[in-house]
Amino acid sequence: SEMFNFRSPSFKALGLDKDKLNNKELIELMLKEPRLIRRPVVRMGGKIYFAADKLFLENLLS
Repeated sequence: SEMFNFRSPSFKALGLDKDKLNNKELIELMLKEPRLIRRPVVRMGGKIYFAADKLFLENLLS
């Protein structure tokens, strides 16, 4: 899922295999641990972007 932060220290601490998790499990993990949601979340023009890349975010907002 593009909204899940697999590089998060919180995810790494869980010791889970990302390839074995389905979408329902990812959602449950994000509900339990919001730090697993990729940030910032930007909503523009009816679309939602997970804009961790600074250059992408600057272009999106310009």
